[in-house]
Amino acid sequence: MEAEWPRTKPATQRRVLSQDLIVDTALELLGKGSLDTVSMRQVAQTLGTGPASLYAHVGSKEELHELMLDRLLGRLPRPKPDPDTWTEQILEMARAQLKMLTAYPGIARVGLETVVPAGPNALAYGEAVLAVLRAGGVPDREAVFAFDTLSLWCSAFAYELAAVKTGETDEQTIATRSREIAAYMAARPTQFPNLLGVGRILAEATPEERFEFGMDLFLAGLVGAFEPRRTR
Repeated sequence: MEAEWPRTKPATQRRVLSQDLIVDTALELLGKGSLDTVSMRQVAQTLGTGPASLYAHVGSKEELHELMLDRLLGRLPRPKPDPDTWTEQILEMARAQLKMLTAYPGIARVGLETVVPAGPNALAYGEAVLAVLRAGGVPDREAVFAFDTLSLWCSAFAYELAAVKTGETDEQTIATRSREIAAYMAARPTQFPNLLGVGRILAEATPEERFEFGMDLFLAGLVGAFEPRRTR
């Protein structure tokens, strides 16, 4: 029998395409870049196939981005509601959501641009947040508004951080603009008596401090308005 010609490279086994594989590959690409660089073409190239083969599993780039966000929401903690520690549970859930959103630059934009994120994981996470809020005595209407506010707060904050991380917003440009604004106000001290001198406070604050400040205000408002109803 004639010997087989030796291969210079080992034969690779093509992976079977699926929606899960496509989403996982897209998330890997996002973790190395930004949302704008995650396209159907790039994912197809990474998987060694053509873009057309992806459309049997994902209808569009926009749908892919929504699936990516939903996959990440499925990784967030869903604690068992505890009436005694519900504020701590909400705080930890918000922190985890912010950490997840900032780890994948640009994914927060999907949540802001999507009218109603309604994937299975998004719904399950919403159910978990509402369960904790209701355990704390927050009435249904206010609990829904609180959940919406939390989602917007985390997404908007993560969007800002991602813009700096990916270079979409240049830190040097921000610093230059801040100096220009400071000089403008300094030339008009009687017009800006409150703003003058406090700009450094915001400039020196870390993103974590700003995020925690907002969460403290949010939770204090909920506790002050609704917790007494639960203890009556």
